[in-house]
Amino acid sequence: MPRPLSSLAPDWWDYTTLDRGLIADAAALTPEKLRKLSRPGFKVVFYDTLEDFYCAEALEYIEAWKQATPDNPAGICGPIGPTEQLPLVARMVNALGLKLHAAHFWGMDEWVIDGASVPVTHPLSFERADREMCFDRIDRRLVMPDANLHFPAADTRAFRASWKAGVRCVVMQGGQGDIKHWAFNDPLPRRGKFKAAPPSAAEYRKLATRVVDLHPVTIAQNARTSGGGNVTLVPTQAVTVGPVETWQAEKVSIWHAGAHDNPFGQRLTTLMIAQRIIDTAVPMSLLGDHPNVQFNFYRGGLGSCAIEMH
Repeated sequence: MPRPLSSLAPDWWDYTTLDRGLIADAAALTPEKLRKLSRPGFKVVFYDTLEDFYCAEALEYIEAWKQATPDNPAGICGPIGPTEQLPLVARMVNALGLKLHAAHFWGMDEWVIDGASVPVTHPLSFERADREMCFDRIDRRLVMPDANLHFPAADTRAFRASWKAGVRCVVMQGGQGDIKHWAFNDPLPRRGKFKAAPPSAAEYRKLATRVVDLHPVTIAQNARTSGGGNVTLVPTQAVTVGPVETWQAEKVSIWHAGAHDNPFGQRLTTLMIAQRIIDTAVPMSLLGDHPNVQFNFYRGGLGSCAIEMH
């Protein structure tokens, strides 16, 4: 049987092309059942308050950077979305007097317009957000050298080389978008060799940091979260860290506050990763093959998949 067209964007792959039984199983998951989906290599963690949630997220930066030494540099790859943890990271570094001189940071992605990554002066720049919300707030006696800050650009050579320079990525942190991506690892367009079926997991895993065309749902989501719904503000391309780099991270930690993906999406990817149901129409499901993944949930953001008219 041919797979159905997407209900969201017929020229693309996405989760609406999955088997309807899997979709129903995900929608039926209660928070209690979600918690029980932990298995070796995949841990599900709940937080009862947003304060605890974002504090724990910020502490992942601290725990990674504390491992960095001149002989064994180490770092974290972090997202824009969520961002609430970033000022907390700076506050913790300053309060602890934690010297970051051997620590590293990789940004996950950046917008691309007309073939070039946006400058740090662009209002939507992810690098700008990281610097203003975190690194510019760290005491100058403690902050890492600028050479240890690695932000992706449309010319990916320097960024990709930073992953091959002998620096441990202790953890890659991220959120989950409406289209079930981490970073901007979106589903691919439904064309060419992928007209009848999305790429295999093996094909998708070969993707490194690259410039991507964004799924229409991703564009709409970023307009909602960052531009008051004005879709015309949001670029249609971005440069993003790929599965190649993701599998170099010792741990992948995804943070679900309920503000980015919805109750159904949070349940779907948890189920697929827990049961190792790998389908590149749901890129997040590829993490079912990563040896160390943790999903972190704010309990108040889990919501329900019950039908409720508004």
